[in-house]
Amino acid sequence: MIKGIVFDMDGVLADTEHFYQKRREAFLREKDFVWDESLDFVGSNEKAIWEALVPEDEKLRQEMLMEYRAYRACHPEPYGELADPQVGPLFRALKERGIKIGIASSSELTAIDALIDAAGVRSLVDYRISGENCRAHKPDPEIYLKALEGLGVTKEHAFAVEDSSAGIEAAKNAGLQVYALKPRHGERIDQSRAAGVISSLDQVLELALV
Repeated sequence: MIKGIVFDMDGVLADTEHFYQKRREAFLREKDFVWDESLDFVGSNEKAIWEALVPEDEKLRQEMLMEYRAYRACHPEPYGELADPQVGPLFRALKERGIKIGIASSSELTAIDALIDAAGVRSLVDYRISGENCRAHKPDPEIYLKALEGLGVTKEHAFAVEDSSAGIEAAKNAGLQVYALKPRHGERIDQSRAAGVISSLDQVLELALV
């Protein structure tokens, strides 16, 4: 019996991964910066992203990162537009059935809070955790282990919903069964390690009641 579900945020509860990518590319083009456009940052974290973009010049990397943070502040995420409209109905249906809801995201806690407020589900979320509160990033299992502890459920009675390969591995490394949400924009993401791939969030309820 499923007693808890842990959701990734970016690319799952909100279409933010695509937004992040377009915003970052716009910034890099403004700077006339040439980068390897084949790099895949879905599910990644800030440190890893900038180490990949500027691998050999630490001073330039730090300068670019600081400038991008300022650019990001001027181009904030429109969470009201990015939140999946199925989040509210799904979370309410899960709570009606006594299933606890957790969010485990590499994004900052302020971003998680902004998303759940925009989706109108703050009162329905039992536990949320940011990668900022972990010593290691996905695919390390730490964030999922902490989420399970915070929810007060065991891995045998829970599952995760992810999109990135790193996120899928993190959940699996924590002993969780994990389902992957199909990319909304056709991004090439290896989701082969997931127990199954779903095309929309409303399918999560079906999985929880099996």
